[in-house]
Amino acid sequence: MSIMGHRIRIMPYSTFRLNLSVTSPYNADFDGDEMNMHVPQSFETRAEVLELMMVPKCIVSPQSNRPVMGIVQDTLLGCRKITKRDTFIEKDVFMNILMWWEDFDGKVPAPAILKPRPLWTGKQVFNLIIPKQINLLRTSAWHSESETGSITPGDTQVRIEKGEVLSGTLCKKTLGTSSGSLIHVIWEEVGPDAARKFLGHTQWLVNYWLLQNAFSIGIGDTIADASTMEKINETISKAKDDVKQLIVKAQNKDLEPEPGRTMMESFENKVNQVLNKARDDAGNSAQKSLSESNNLKAMVTAGSKGSFINISQMTACVGQQNVEGKRIPFGFIDRTLPHFTKDDYGPESRGFVENSYLRGLTPQEFFFHAMGGREGLIDTAVKTSETGYIQRRLVKAMEDIMVKYDGTVRNSLGDVIQFLYGEDGMDAVWIESQKLDSLKM
Repeated sequence: MSIMGHRIRIMPYSTFRLNLSVTSPYNADFDGDEMNMHVPQSFETRAEVLELMMVPKCIVSPQSNRPVMGIVQDTLLGCRKITKRDTFIEKDVFMNILMWWEDFDGKVPAPAILKPRPLWTGKQVFNLIIPKQINLLRTSAWHSESETGSITPGDTQVRIEKGEVLSGTLCKKTLGTSSGSLIHVIWEEVGPDAARKFLGHTQWLVNYWLLQNAFSIGIGDTIADASTMEKINETISKAKDDVKQLIVKAQNKDLEPEPGRTMMESFENKVNQVLNKARDDAGNSAQKSLSESNNLKAMVTAGSKGSFINISQMTACVGQQNVEGKRIPFGFIDRTLPHFTKDDYGPESRGFVENSYLRGLTPQEFFFHAMGGREGLIDTAVKTSETGYIQRRLVKAMEDIMVKYDGTVRNSLGDVIQFLYGEDGMDAVWIESQKLDSLKM
């Protein structure tokens, strides 16, 4: 999917412009990436590109039988906000949204609310662009098992019947690249061009609505209330006390070594467990304190950017810093930094950052954080070149291998690589997982 066919629209300036959803398979972003354009040189090449390589035909990947393109970033966030139960659209905005719809036939759908003034729901916007033959039943990412029934209290059951969104809030789980997502279903049931059209229309309509509705994040979105901060401080203090007790136990040789581990390894493992649990508990307290209208939480639940770990680290506690999977090792003589006493195995001297990014880190915490961060940077730099070169060698080694008309896989010399492609002769693009309700006999 890293080489695909595009239709060109000539525009001013010397930059490639491409739809946001297509950036995922290319792993492209707009911070200076370079790309190469290859123009088909013959009618045969042109036909192959049109029939095999065009972007709509590459939406579903044969590698993992799921889409490689979905709704991303602003649009995904907008989809979550527009399909919430309490989102209503005024007549003037709804008329303007219809102007962005390519297939508008002049018929305006009836508003969901008539009096005192006509209002349309956000779900009705999606009813315009989802093909009429689509049926889908899914849950939102934040769906709880305790929520049962066809209409859930948190509106987490996504139900689409004959192209109409009856219930549910659309998020990454429905509009992203997971198997059985809305894009996957449209691609398989209606066709590649319908999936391309749906992606384009979703972006046009939702982006326009988001522009009218607005969205921003401020420092206030990362601040927990006073009682929550007290609870977080208690959690961290308790963890530090637990580690002190573990140190005393280890010094008195009262610590039982775990099977297959030395006493030192068992001690380190137990300390890590205590500190990681403290970080998670503090993070959970912080997350629960954020209201449903919190903009940071909105991005995470929509799946457009960030994770709950990011919220935890910003609001509650950054947590343990690791180098090579272990706590910060002693670098000088029996200590990590000259600012600590020798043989100090406590959380602070071995890289535990108890502050949040909002509060700010102490000089020692900052240093340990930089140590953990540097390892990540080196890993990224090394892995990028290694994986890139491995991929290139694989492509060069296998470029002449193709499936022949007799079902065998052969190279350019006619040598048989496989008697039947994939041992079953199936095109992985069309494999889909289905749930069957168990029947009681």
